[in-house]
Amino acid sequence: MDLNPAQYDAVHTRSGPLLVLAGAGTGKTRVVTYRIAELIRRRTRPERILAVAFTNKAADEMQARAAALLGKRLQRRPEISTFHSLCVRVLRRNVKRLGYPENFAIYDRGDQEGAARSALREIKVAEGSLRPGDLLYFIGKWKSASVRPEQAAARAETDKEHLAAAAYRRYQNALKAAGAMDFDDLLLCTEELFDKHPAVRRAEAGRFDHLLVDEYQDTNASQYRIVKALAAGHRNLCVVGDDDQSIYGWRGADVAHILRFKTDWPEAKVVRLEINYRSTREILEWSNRLIAFNKLRHPKRLQATRRGEPPRILQLENELKESQAVVGEIARRIAEKKRRPRDFAILCRTNEQPRAFEMELRRANVPYILIGGTSFYDRKEVRDVLAYLKTLANPADEASLLRIVNVPPRGIGQTAVKRLMEGAVRSGKPLGQVLASAGNIAALSDAAKKGIADFHALLERYRRLLNARSARLAAIIKSLIDEVGYRDELARLYPDANDRDVRWASVEELVNAAAASESKNSPGKQGSTHAALISFLRETALTGADADRDKESKLRRNAVALMTLHAAKGLEFREVYMVGMEEGTLPHHRSIGLNNDGPAIDEERRLCYVGATRAQRRLTLTLSLNRRKWGKPRPTICSRFLYELTGKADNPNYLAIRQGRANAKRKKRNG
Repeated sequence: MDLNPAQYDAVHTRSGPLLVLAGAGTGKTRVVTYRIAELIRRRTRPERILAVAFTNKAADEMQARAAALLGKRLQRRPEISTFHSLCVRVLRRNVKRLGYPENFAIYDRGDQEGAARSALREIKVAEGSLRPGDLLYFIGKWKSASVRPEQAAARAETDKEHLAAAAYRRYQNALKAAGAMDFDDLLLCTEELFDKHPAVRRAEAGRFDHLLVDEYQDTNASQYRIVKALAAGHRNLCVVGDDDQSIYGWRGADVAHILRFKTDWPEAKVVRLEINYRSTREILEWSNRLIAFNKLRHPKRLQATRRGEPPRILQLENELKESQAVVGEIARRIAEKKRRPRDFAILCRTNEQPRAFEMELRRANVPYILIGGTSFYDRKEVRDVLAYLKTLANPADEASLLRIVNVPPRGIGQTAVKRLMEGAVRSGKPLGQVLASAGNIAALSDAAKKGIADFHALLERYRRLLNARSARLAAIIKSLIDEVGYRDELARLYPDANDRDVRWASVEELVNAAAASESKNSPGKQGSTHAALISFLRETALTGADADRDKESKLRRNAVALMTLHAAKGLEFREVYMVGMEEGTLPHHRSIGLNNDGPAIDEERRLCYVGATRAQRRLTLTLSLNRRKWGKPRPTICSRFLYELTGKADNPNYLAIRQGRANAKRKKRNG
């Protein structure tokens, strides 16, 4: 009784390939969890079911709902995780075949930047020619397309790309020497394992009889091939997704994977979920009209279960008037008790747009949250403590060692670090091993030698503690923090008491997380604390990369949500303001430059569609008639999507925009 006919069909199709096209707000998570429960009810052993999601939040929600349906009587549970968590488990069992240690480290963004900086130094690239962030962009793009270092040079076109290709090899060698992987490597190495070791592929695929994949439209090349490898034998593959919400092409997602599912799996059944339980009929009429302009898509049309007021379009003189109008209206509705702050979302296309709205929200004293700020795991104090733990867990992790070698200060300055690095190069040993013999490096001062000796002794002592079965992980971390005097270091760096207390609270929260991890992974068992540390570091690495964690905690506050359209995917709000509906903003000027009416514009249209379908009761679209560029007001052109949303695609202005003539006229007018 909880399922509509299409949902029921998807849940009760128990074998063979199945594509569930789940439109926005149509209850896809319910379908996945009910399907898991139905498989178990029909005698599939729970541990033989694998469900894969893209974020920890989605996986946790799926796990919680499945547990609620199945009850406590089951001794075993289905395996529900993210792609990256799944790959970590596969690699932990088999990674030695690829020349990595079983306890390999997972580099976060900060670690990657350190490795990128070293790689650029190694090939003597001038600082202005290629920044570490640029190098990581190119490496990420190549890895998303399964391009290895030896293949990158052939793909390079510009001078920057050729430099990046040269540095890519050094970067990858540095990671392997440190016994580390970045997030893309987790997928690539799993794919490599399956390619080079068929027995491993068969063993991992043989663990499951059913595979379910959520958000299939967001899979990249590696994820697509991993899914095929795991499902090829039993062919009981259920994928759930919506090609109309594929908005991550810029990070490697390929909408073609969901579009060609029937080609890959010819016997596949297709079920369309089209009843939307979120938005009003009026909002869905506009949304359906818009997305129909994308030709390469599975045909579907969302149907509403409620009615409401038509969406609105507001034209304002400039971006200041736009922010004042939007915030003024929100403030009035809150003051009139018609809505709470958390009922509103302001959605922007670019990271720069929120600034004007932040200023107005502050001026109006309206509480707000900016989604996309610093993650908990990106905070300096958290990264410092984690660097200590990573160094203890993996002595070869040079990036972590360099981060904390003089934090807090212990007399090991930049000159001493340089001498240590030179000693490591001469001896061919990892930096961690050179610490033990630093007393033999004549170029080091006596103060530096003492600081290094004390630091090395500290690390060795805590490594011994970690191997003791009587120790608890949280207690060891707390002792380490106290012994190095990290609270005093925070007091030295941050004189403001409030700032200092907030940062110390983050350190305390990390210790709490370690205790919770140890309790969860080995309840009632007294095993090696080193193993508990490895598990904890893997959890933090996988969680730290998932922006949805921080997003979810922020959204629990009673505040207006201010975020980009990309960050809004998967969320819903009573009232949504989509701002900056102009050519060059939405669609973005880069997409127009790539092709004025091609695949890049299709993705921008999907992004607009995602924004519109976040609204439950009220949708407002705004545009500025003038917007400042380099301090000077410039006239704008109305977004082509406004014509498509409103059914005015026969307007001559719209036709001019589609043909690229409007932009040419504006350039001529602006001289």
